[in-house]
Amino acid sequence: MPTGRFETMREWVHDAISAQRNELLSLFSRYVAQGKGILQSHQLIDEFLKTVKVDGTTEDLKNRPFMKVLQSAEEAIVLPPFVALAIRPRPGVREYVRVNVYELSVDHLTVSEYLRFKEELVNGHANGNYLLELDFEPFNATFPRPTRSSSIGNGVQFLNRHLSSIMFRNKDSLEPLLEFLRTHKHDGRAMMLNDRIQNIRTLQEALARAEEFLSKLPLATPYSEFEFELQGMGFERGWGDTAQKVSEMVHLLLDILQAPDPSVLETFLGRIPMVFNVVILSPHGYFGQANVLGLPDTGGQVVYILDQVRALESEMLLRIQKQGLDVTPKILIVTRLIPEAEGTTCNQRLEKVSGTEHAHILRIPFRTEKGILRKWISRFDVWPYLETFAELQGVPNLIIGNYSDGNLVASLLACKLGVIQCNIAHALEKTKYPESDIYWRNHEDKYHFASQFTADLIAMNNADFIITSTYQEIAGSKNKVGQYESHTAFTLPGLYRVVHGIDVFDPKFNIVSPGADMTIYFPYSDKERRLTALHESIEELLFSSEQNVEHVGFLSNQSKPIIFSMARLDRVKNLTGLVECYAKNSKLREVANLVVVGGYVDVNQSRDREEMAEIQKMHSLIKQYGLHGEFRWIAAQMNRARNGELYRYIADTKGVFVQPAFYEAFGLTVVESMTCGLPTFATCHGGPAEIIENGVSGFHIDPYHPEQVATTLVSFFEACNADPSHWEKISDGGLKRIYERYTWKKYSERLLTLAGVYSFWKHVSKLERRETRRYLEMFYSLKFRDLANSIPLATDEH
Repeated sequence: MPTGRFETMREWVHDAISAQRNELLSLFSRYVAQGKGILQSHQLIDEFLKTVKVDGTTEDLKNRPFMKVLQSAEEAIVLPPFVALAIRPRPGVREYVRVNVYELSVDHLTVSEYLRFKEELVNGHANGNYLLELDFEPFNATFPRPTRSSSIGNGVQFLNRHLSSIMFRNKDSLEPLLEFLRTHKHDGRAMMLNDRIQNIRTLQEALARAEEFLSKLPLATPYSEFEFELQGMGFERGWGDTAQKVSEMVHLLLDILQAPDPSVLETFLGRIPMVFNVVILSPHGYFGQANVLGLPDTGGQVVYILDQVRALESEMLLRIQKQGLDVTPKILIVTRLIPEAEGTTCNQRLEKVSGTEHAHILRIPFRTEKGILRKWISRFDVWPYLETFAELQGVPNLIIGNYSDGNLVASLLACKLGVIQCNIAHALEKTKYPESDIYWRNHEDKYHFASQFTADLIAMNNADFIITSTYQEIAGSKNKVGQYESHTAFTLPGLYRVVHGIDVFDPKFNIVSPGADMTIYFPYSDKERRLTALHESIEELLFSSEQNVEHVGFLSNQSKPIIFSMARLDRVKNLTGLVECYAKNSKLREVANLVVVGGYVDVNQSRDREEMAEIQKMHSLIKQYGLHGEFRWIAAQMNRARNGELYRYIADTKGVFVQPAFYEAFGLTVVESMTCGLPTFATCHGGPAEIIENGVSGFHIDPYHPEQVATTLVSFFEACNADPSHWEKISDGGLKRIYERYTWKKYSERLLTLAGVYSFWKHVSKLERRETRRYLEMFYSLKFRDLANSIPLATDEH
């Protein structure tokens, strides 16, 4: 698309309209009749289907070219008599056209023209020619990148292929590799080569001598027994702890020098000792190891980072041992210190991470001119505090940012210290709140999206590499825009216009999927490991008739399977949407009970704006639909061990887990439930659509169509009643999927390899991106700082 005789999207759309002129006039007239506004993809299709239903003559439209246009349309801007379409023929690629409905003529629009047209929705006129336009494309124009959508998220493989190809064609390109090996140090000590090796010829000769020397030693010979001989040849300690390990590294480098191969290059770079000290940034929320899950802004990200740190330390220790080094790794999680810590450890400055030897949590307070801020504040209100938060003693090898605030602080520190920066978004708010860019002023008092989207642009473009849990997080799917992709082009009317913000084809993007902690989350069928001592408290939680601040509602028929969900209680997680979906379907209420875990039950206990609204809505639904006897609402649970057993207890009832979010970047609870063997139904919007193979390892659901969600659940329970093995089949399929793709062991291996490869790339390709960083520094100083400073500072009284 477009293909054949159509060279441009304008021609393709024009021809599609010409082929069905009268019928499409009816369709576009329906669009225009709604007045000015934005129509999302599903609205365009829904309106089309209404047209087909009302006018039988348009039935054949379903099979005609214009239907393909609509299926590829990301959105439409309606400003009568014009309808402008943002068409996305494939992930990562957009083109823009405008249709005059009165004439059915079609014009091509540039990105800037489309955004100016869109701005008229807000102001009644465009912001003019002199609004600040951001365009990062010129800085990356000469930088290699893939072109196929299927290659998105495989950045390191592309870079290795590119470098190997250059080395193969031009042997002079091997010089930067030699320079890197000669200059690579840790704490002032050479890791790979010393001054005895000055050029490629002497390196090859030294490698040949080392190969011959090592071939005469037993494989298990410790490095200390031949260290002196290797140093004399020009080699330092970082090659391995035994003759076998050193020999393997020597062979890898010889292969690269003789016939460069991308996989050999990656393996070699992954084994070079580069990462010993890691700083991980996560400023917002309550970051602690106990009694924090379910508190405002505190959920999967905390679990992710703690599991990540344990896996990283284990892998770092293993690699340091194999590299034959006497180095102690250090991992530091930097987060916010909250003096009034709500019974958590968030008021402790330094805390060791349990299950590790060398990882700690360092908490730094938010400060104002009046002193330290003592209470929690929303993640949407943190922006004025981050610049002074970005202080660090010592220089790590790798800085990892988390979420928008942590990624911004990581950018500030990485620039200051000159170290490698990795970004992990977890969830970018732009896709979670539709139209939050064009109507940013409507949300500014509550969410401060202008600051957040500006911070996101700065951090994305500053990062050396970005890891995501799924492809969907980067570039979405055929019919859904990805989180990062949504930052390619957008406008904040009156503030600035982004004509090229981030390129999802950039080789900095890599997919590295996390897992669940398998000491806590394991299959329900593993009877020997089951925590049966917790069953009494779990049964109290689920079935007690007492109504209190921990649970409301009760289950009259305890023999029915349980539909279970657990999440933060906010609008996007959509727990109240699941409850309403259940409440409206009598058949579903007949075949299963519903249990949700999330938030506070008492609105007076919450200080989070969204959560308070959702609490009130939940109580209203219980009363409106008379759910007592079929529904149980349990306040957020902090005990991870019991939560793991709770998943398994639900599996004992032959129940299911439902994740109903309007958008979910990854879906850690999806992985947790599948790891426990609980059949899982999860949103099709975001990462879960990639985790679950629909109908094989679970089911996709669309929260925007709750009646279909209810039908899918009813069909599953009916199929299980007809054939009890159906439940086991989906349970087993979920477990198989987890073991294949989603483990922390695979994650930590990949992350450390990426850190090594991008460190190398930054050196040999001179990827300092100095021009980009100067541009970003100016953008930060002239835009972000003023936006952040315009946010009212929180006080402990409010």
